[in-house]
Amino acid sequence: MELAKYIDHTLLKPFSTGEQVKTLCREAIEYGFASVCVYPPYVAICKNILSEQNIAVCTVVGFPFGANMTSVKAFETELAINEGADEIDVVMNIGAFKEKNFEYVINDIKKVKNICGKHILKVIIETAYLDDGEKVGACSICRDAGADFVKTSTGFAPSGATVADVKLLKKTAGDSLKIKAAGGIKTRAFAEELIAAGADRLGTSSSITIVKS
Repeated sequence: MELAKYIDHTLLKPFSTGEQVKTLCREAIEYGFASVCVYPPYVAICKNILSEQNIAVCTVVGFPFGANMTSVKAFETELAINEGADEIDVVMNIGAFKEKNFEYVINDIKKVKNICGKHILKVIIETAYLDDGEKVGACSICRDAGADFVKTSTGFAPSGATVADVKLLKKTAGDSLKIKAAGGIKTRAFAEELIAAGADRLGTSSSITIVKS
């Protein structure tokens, strides 16, 4: 298994700097990761470094809580794509979902997907705050809204990816959605378990440790 090709090499600490982002890009080139995942202000830096590489530039929208207005998420997405983002990881409006305002949630995601167009959209449902029935429902909404991936976690919640959640999402999504596992992925063994359970992509800041172990 070429594990690096599953990994979004991630730097989403609140105190991330431009120099750290440049290092992240150089590491992505060295190890052959699928993408780098950074905050929106660093997209242009990454695109400049990676423009000749087969490595995507991923950024986050409505991060980390998903409670932004839809118009803000849409504008943030547009700006990121104009800066060179290839992939968008947007956080679902968890509060609206919990109060069963499903029409709002699906329209929120659709607006972002419409702006993404051919660019990949991953929707973070933050599984730590959902029961199994809600995870299934959130996954179904992502599918119906036209997302490309459903993603487990931001890494800012009390817990992150689990094998059980990946299996549940995979069972729900079938072939209509890909699965990104994120949050707390620190070892090669766990990464391989998640892939075996159905994950198509992994988001982690422990990428180098994982591939070198």
